[in-house]
Amino acid sequence: MTADVRLVRDVVARIDDREPLVVVIGDPILDRWTIGEAERVSREAPAPVVRVTETIAVPGGAANTAVNARALGARVRMVGLIGDDEAGAVLRDRLAAAGVDTTSLIAVPGATTTTKSRIVGGDRVVVRVDDLAGFPTAGHTDQLAAAVARALRGADAAVVCDYGLGVTPESVLSVLDRDRPDVVVVDAHDLRGWHDLHPDLVTPNAGEAAAVLGVDLGIGADRADAVVAQRATLFRVTGARAAVVTLDRNGTILLEASVGRDDARPDGPDDHRGFRTRATPASEQQASGAGDTFCAAASVALAVGSTPREAVQFAQAAADVVVREAGTSTCDTASLLRSVEAPAETVVDHDDLAAAVDAAHREGRRVVFTNGCFDVVHRGHTSYLRQAKELGDLLVVALNDDDSVRRLKGPERPINTAEDRAGVLAALACVDLVTVFATDTPIPLLERVRPDVYVKGGDYSPEMLSETAVVRAYGGEVVMVDYVPEHSTSAVVRRIRETSRGDVD
Repeated sequence: MTADVRLVRDVVARIDDREPLVVVIGDPILDRWTIGEAERVSREAPAPVVRVTETIAVPGGAANTAVNARALGARVRMVGLIGDDEAGAVLRDRLAAAGVDTTSLIAVPGATTTTKSRIVGGDRVVVRVDDLAGFPTAGHTDQLAAAVARALRGADAAVVCDYGLGVTPESVLSVLDRDRPDVVVVDAHDLRGWHDLHPDLVTPNAGEAAAVLGVDLGIGADRADAVVAQRATLFRVTGARAAVVTLDRNGTILLEASVGRDDARPDGPDDHRGFRTRATPASEQQASGAGDTFCAAASVALAVGSTPREAVQFAQAAADVVVREAGTSTCDTASLLRSVEAPAETVVDHDDLAAAVDAAHREGRRVVFTNGCFDVVHRGHTSYLRQAKELGDLLVVALNDDDSVRRLKGPERPINTAEDRAGVLAALACVDLVTVFATDTPIPLLERVRPDVYVKGGDYSPEMLSETAVVRAYGGEVVMVDYVPEHSTSAVVRRIRETSRGDVD
């Protein structure tokens, strides 16, 4: 059972025990999905003709955040503005059917409920049509503030979902500040207006973070480093105590205002560089609302006492569930547990490894490769592997087989068989794939799979390694990470043997 499984089980158990009350304050949207087959192109225009087979209407926007929080076991009150139209009635019914308390959902006479309609032809969205509502009058602002005040009574957490469609800082900030629950999370297109609330967590996506920072974050996994470089500005502009920037297929980067260079743990991935989560990429082109799921899951986890780092790991696991589903989906606890508890094919042969690395490269993921005997796994190993995982998205550990260990270490090694050593490494949360090789060096395997990064411990230098020339020849990078010399396997084995002799005497 990996650390991720333990973490998810623990958070789910605390949610089940405490049943936290989460108030979602924001802009509810009705998501309509018209699904069919795109069999031909219209003669009237260069557009596909979709033969409709199904139409679905589900809660979106802040309403999707609410139903996700409810599906994960929280009690949920929804506060927001809708129109008194058919779409508003459908949205209210869908929320109530999901178990969300809608008594603080305000229907504005004559207004239109925000609706996003997608037409899906075959396996892709052909077009999306947005019908956006606005609620500008002071009367509605007063109604909203009063509804927020009622809903916050007894709340464990408040989640603000501000998409510029009705809920504004001016309408609810003073009430939230006065009746603030223990946890406040803000998910807003423009976070600057919520600065004075000093949220416990803000959850911008990469585009929103770039807009509020006024910088280009770049593309791909490099965006995480760009966010870290803007750490001081991000906290100054948002007023938040913690910020997690979601990077779609590249996971997330969490920054905490109280964690800096001086108090960071030097041997772990969660230092001043920020705390990363890794997404499980999915090919589903129709998925929508994973950010709502992430925000809901993080908020519920915080409401039951999780740390920000635990909360974002829990939220990443939930988001990984919904990105595999078509449409606007929710993640319930049963689906989440099935996902994290599913047995992973971690120990693979060379053919499966090559296929997995090829797939990762096609998805734009950065592959990190390291190798060794890993005979008696100790803290030096785990520190080294955690650092290696931080260098990319997929960590491959290549393990010397028993015969090659004997050639390298002597006739009394290995202490543990290759099967046992592979099983131990596969159980580490930071390790994605393990393979066993029979040669004295992993050069043939490196030439075959061509990882982006080759990693060794800091007791080597690149010039000492025969693998360096091979990796650099195909454009890869060789990285030395910190080494913990007092925790070498040889030292551990020596202490065990000395202790054994002492017991016999």
